[in-house]
Amino acid sequence: MRLLVVLALSSVVSLSLDAQTAVRAPDDDAAVREVVRKYVDAREKRDPKLIAALFTPDADQITTSGEWRRGRDHVVKGALASSQGNPGTRQITVEAVRFLAPGVAIADGRYEIRAPQGGEPRRMWTTFVVMREGSGEWRVAAIRNMVPTVATR
Repeated sequence: MRLLVVLALSSVVSLSLDAQTAVRAPDDDAAVREVVRKYVDAREKRDPKLIAALFTPDADQITTSGEWRRGRDHVVKGALASSQGNPGTRQITVEAVRFLAPGVAIADGRYEIRAPQGGEPRRMWTTFVVMREGSGEWRVAAIRNMVPTVATR
């Protein structure tokens, strides 16, 4: 009887692990990280077409100020306005990518804006929800930015 229970539990664990690895293709992790890199690059170039191409039509973003930008057009307009109002070099370092289902991932990372004249950088956290579209391309469905309440470095 114990042997049957052990075998049954082993099968469940094995199937669970197989299901998690089946959720993503081998290069999906790199593809998700690349979308985040392209986002930072498009923001630095302040190119609305490059930014818009990275988002799903119904994308949204919640900023550190609490503004909720809904829809790709509002996300793009808000990103451009934010870049103008908060000048500096942006950098996002993705620390973790987690796949929730086939074609759905969360990328968490450190987000820094370095002031143009030096000084202390603004340090935040960001979470991207990224989805694979029918074309196979990964697009940003949501961004959540937050300011840590405790020192992170």
